[in-house]
Amino acid sequence: MSDEHYSGTTEPERTTRRMRRPALLWLFAGFAVFAYAFDQLTKLWVTGTMVEGERIPVLPPLLHWYYIRNSGAAFSIGENVTWVFTLVMAGVSVAIFFQLRKLGSVWWALALGLLLGGALGNLTDRLFREPAFGMGHVVDFIQLPNFAIFNIADSAVVSAVTVICLLTLRGIGLDGRKQQHAPKHEGSGRADAEQDDADRAEKDRGASGDA
Repeated sequence: MSDEHYSGTTEPERTTRRMRRPALLWLFAGFAVFAYAFDQLTKLWVTGTMVEGERIPVLPPLLHWYYIRNSGAAFSIGENVTWVFTLVMAGVSVAIFFQLRKLGSVWWALALGLLLGGALGNLTDRLFREPAFGMGHVVDFIQLPNFAIFNIADSAVVSAVTVICLLTLRGIGLDGRKQQHAPKHEGSGRADAEQDDADRAEKDRGASGDA
C-alpha cells in the first residue's frame, strides 16, 4: 500500500494545501491586526475624549458609551484576580501560534485571528495601563441594556469563541476537513456477517427440534 493511499491525501491535494497555507496565514494575521488595532484605537479615543464615569447616549435606550476601567476579566468578571487573567491571556496568545501549523480553513483563520487580536488588546491594557505592570485596568465603554459594559477586544473574543463552537459542532477540524468516523475493516464486517448467519442457523435448528 502506497504512502499516498495510506495518508488519505493525494499529492495534488497536499500541493494545494501548501499553496493555500500562506494565504490563510495572511488572512489570520489580517483579522488579528484588525481586531487589535480597532480595539486600541477606540480605547485611545475614549480615554482622550471622555472622563471616567461619563456616559454618552448613542442610540438610546439601546446603546451608550460609558467609560469605566475594569480590573477584572471580560465583561467585568473576576475582579481582584487581575494577574490570573493576565497570564491566561498571555497563554492563549502563545497557544494560538502553536496551532497555526495545522491551519487549513478560512473560518478557523477568522476565529483564531479575532481571538488573538482580542486577547492581545486586553493584554496590552493589563501590561501597560495603571495602576501597575501586569495589573492594569482594561478600558470598557460599550453599554447595552441589562448587560455588562465591554469593549471591542471582548467582542472579538466572544465572536471567535462562537465561530469555534459552531465549527466544532459541525465537526470541522483546524485543517478544514470534516471529521468522519473510520469505516469498519472489511475483514471485521465479513466476520460479523458470518456470525449472524451462524446465529440464524442455530435458531432454525432449535425451531426444527421443537417441532
